[in-house]
Amino acid sequence: MRWLYIVVSYLLLTLMLPFLMLYRKTRSGLKERFGFYPKWNTAEGARIWLHGASAGDLLALSPMIILLREQFPGALIVVSTITNTGHLIATGRLAHLIDKVIYAPYDLWGATRRAVRAIKPDLLILEYTEIWPNLIRAVKRAGGKIALSNGRFSPEHFRRYQMLFGLIGNPLKDIDLFLMREADEAERALTLGAAPATVQVTGNTKFDALVSFAPPVDPQSLGDLWGPAKSRSLWIAGSTHEGEEEIIIEVFRRLLLTFPTLHLIIAPRYLERASRVAHLVELAGLSVGLRSRQEINSRVIILDTMGELSSAYGVATLVFVGGSFTRRGGQNILEPAAHGKPVLFGPHMENFHDSVQVLIGRGGIQVKDADHLYRVMKDLLSKPKAIEDLGIMAREAVGQISGASARNVQAFRKLLKI
Repeated sequence: MRWLYIVVSYLLLTLMLPFLMLYRKTRSGLKERFGFYPKWNTAEGARIWLHGASAGDLLALSPMIILLREQFPGALIVVSTITNTGHLIATGRLAHLIDKVIYAPYDLWGATRRAVRAIKPDLLILEYTEIWPNLIRAVKRAGGKIALSNGRFSPEHFRRYQMLFGLIGNPLKDIDLFLMREADEAERALTLGAAPATVQVTGNTKFDALVSFAPPVDPQSLGDLWGPAKSRSLWIAGSTHEGEEEIIIEVFRRLLLTFPTLHLIIAPRYLERASRVAHLVELAGLSVGLRSRQEINSRVIILDTMGELSSAYGVATLVFVGGSFTRRGGQNILEPAAHGKPVLFGPHMENFHDSVQVLIGRGGIQVKDADHLYRVMKDLLSKPKAIEDLGIMAREAVGQISGASARNVQAFRKLLKI
């Protein structure tokens, strides 16, 4: 029944094309989307094509791309995406790791075959649920291998997959390797028709992308602001957003009544807000300095420099991660946890729900509001051993979910017999 999918795909694209050409995220690269790519030089090694639909998908792939470049230095690495923002990420942050960035072809019989003739992939790596039947078939017929990375088949859509595959033929039968995020998702892949020998549970490379093991900064480089090492306490509020700094500052003022040696570093998510945050601290009657100006002998430091937050987490006593007292939906809580720090965050973590599941009860503490934050902070600061134990739990939790990228690349090596 493949012909049915081929016909329907052309009909649907005809109806959707005006919208796709007008929508800002998908209106660029029309020629490539129909499978017309320039001729490329033959690679010395394997030709590896990774596809991630959006910017977020490509960032989840990025740790794996780093390892692919290290382990296959002679390979041609091609990255495709659907959205303009994904294309910008690939041509910006990932440019030094890859050879070509393209817009993915529409899943049309002709477009996918033209794309495969141009790229000649030895391995196509699809992300999450990017199951494109025509593309998969085109790569298979050309002799390439196909792998699904971070595989997931949600229970909500499971019946739809079964119905669709029953109508158009099962594209999973052409996939050589399923690297699934969790055991229950692996079970769903098997139920949908994946061959048992092709299915593995390797985890989610997204967690590798969220974790940085950068060494901590030298405390002296932030100023001798906390006194003797045994008595110092440093609270870091990272990636804060508009409306959160007022909460942080007020909680900090209350804590100073009990913990007079406590110091605070605020790292606003957007550096252009640094001067405004500093002004809020001054209005609260506290001394404040900007890290960029080396104004570091202050009760509060505004970390307004690029690339230091992850390392600074390493010298914190406690960490609060922002974006969680606003509708922003949270920020990265795994990074400070990887440094062995207890992590506090607010009620709005919708964009990092899976990270919350990792840390809750294992070094992560979700607070409801400002008063709850104060009470938890006060309790923890009075119990240094509890802080140490929570930090150990947080580091261990991150360690248990890390490494999916390395496991996946090893599986690719076996698949390519390299």
